[in-house]
Amino acid sequence: MQFRISDEIITVNTATRVSLMAEVRARFRAKAGFALATLNLDHMVKLRSDAAFRTAYAAQDIVVADGNPIVWLSRLAGHPVDLVPGSDLLRPLLELAAAEGVKVAFYGSSPEVLNTAKTRLMAEVPGLHVVWTGSPSMGFDPEGTDAMAALADMQAAGVGLCILSLSAPRQERFAILGRSLAPGIGFCSFGAGLDFIAGGQVRAPAWVRAIAMEWAWRALSAPRRLIPRYAACAAILPGLTVDALRKRP
Repeated sequence: MQFRISDEIITVNTATRVSLMAEVRARFRAKAGFALATLNLDHMVKLRSDAAFRTAYAAQDIVVADGNPIVWLSRLAGHPVDLVPGSDLLRPLLELAAAEGVKVAFYGSSPEVLNTAKTRLMAEVPGLHVVWTGSPSMGFDPEGTDAMAALADMQAAGVGLCILSLSAPRQERFAILGRSLAPGIGFCSFGAGLDFIAGGQVRAPAWVRAIAMEWAWRALSAPRRLIPRYAACAAILPGLTVDALRKRP
């Protein structure tokens, strides 16, 4: 499924979780890095106004559908993809890393969140080896000297998989810098994934997610921050729907 946004083509190029896990396993075994992004409507809004974000997103090796609207649009266009949320991928990817003997880094959020997530996950995932964690300071530049230093530290620690919790667009831009400077590391841009593990944020109950209403649950939990965001997302849906219908075979 492809979306043309200004001067870039953004492609959801990995349709299912099964295909994603197979691709990551192959890259682990080849010691080849990757950048994984999880496309949702909020990203689509940001991509329209941020050229650097568009460039970084177009360069991602793996893009999955992280929101039901992306899945629905893909079906309208006749190129269906599955819902593959980043929050649901975190544990399976860490379990795969453990099974393949790949060392892991956590980067982003806060030191407290990273330490709590590391302790819990290493207790719950047999063989998981988190060898490095880092939390950037305020005003973090994803292509700056601090970013480069973090990548050098990860390489020195032998990291093969890095879970990013930097928020968009910084995490996707950092991942592309990493593809250049640390080509053997896989970077997964998972936003609040580690915060969910540490308990700093709480996901919607399973039954809410099952009826595709997680967005409403989240909006009610933080209305001042999220209602304007979701309004912006709703505003672009009609145009995206028309574009999807035009792409039908």
